[in-house]
Amino acid sequence: MKILDDNAITVFLSAIQGHKWECLFKVTLFTGARQAEVLGLTWDRVDFERGTILTGYQLERGKRGNIGIVNSKNDKTRLITPAPFVMMALKKQKQLQLEMQLMAGQTWSKSNYVFTNELGQTLVHGVVSKAYKRIITDAGFPETRFHDLRHSYATAALSSGDDIKTVQENLGHHDAGFTLNQYGHVTEKMKKESAARMEGFIKSVMKSG
Repeated sequence: MKILDDNAITVFLSAIQGHKWECLFKVTLFTGARQAEVLGLTWDRVDFERGTILTGYQLERGKRGNIGIVNSKNDKTRLITPAPFVMMALKKQKQLQLEMQLMAGQTWSKSNYVFTNELGQTLVHGVVSKAYKRIITDAGFPETRFHDLRHSYATAALSSGDDIKTVQENLGHHDAGFTLNQYGHVTEKMKKESAARMEGFIKSVMKSG
């Protein structure tokens, strides 16, 4: 597990600016969705009015090259409410896709996927992963896996003050205990911050007394 810290995230966001998969990387980093879930995301599961994304489905490629949508791990769908930043990125992605469709004309594949190539076809997991590794390496950071964007989301969410239950549900883990075990390094920091807040509270009430 290699986590992008605050500084690395800032550099990464700068590095992907203008990249054809900029939105894909942002959605992954700021929702914690699995790669297959992001690649399998369809527009009918993006609700701009409510600011929500229904995930829990993933793109799967069979041995014979056939493509389909299957349930994610634990067979659990998740309605998440990401930061408005993510929904704005998706709105830009929709506009970008409309422009690609106009350019492709009759060759456009009439799919409903959020992330596609220039012909409307689904993206390949390995190709996306390689593109991510090139970006992160060129930015001067040790090579990480695409899946580490998911870990980076969880770490950032917990560090920012999200409760463990919310993070667990957003990630689609089967229980909060698993999430706690995965990100114990963050929760230890949170405990210390909680102790410092309680210390401040104790001092304030003692003064008033």
